[in-house]
Amino acid sequence: MIGTGKLLGVSTHNLDQFKDAAATSADYVAVGPVFSTSTKADPDPVVGIEFIRRVRLLTDKPIVAIGGITLNRAAEVIRAGADSVAVVSDIFLAPDPGQRVRQYIELLEVANDAAAV
Repeated sequence: MIGTGKLLGVSTHNLDQFKDAAATSADYVAVGPVFSTSTKADPDPVVGIEFIRRVRLLTDKPIVAIGGITLNRAAEVIRAGADSVAVVSDIFLAPDPGQRVRQYIELLEVANDAAAV
């Protein structure tokens, strides 16, 4: 047990890992890298948007997309079936990281509202 109010996720990089993670008691499953990323020196192969569409059908657990996520790509990732995104470079390399975070929040609120309809 990790404690009240804590979430546990499992990172996955291919279909077999995703299926295994979805069968666990994890609260969410992370998928990536969705796009090419420079955050890691030796990243796993890119899984792409179509992978998110495919695995969305395999679980009701939240899916977190990670890897190469930018403000321009975030809505596409949500439309493909991800529930949220994990972002590093696009925030830390922005001229105003706080403003970039606010942009993500606004964009994802709109994307999630549209997906719920």
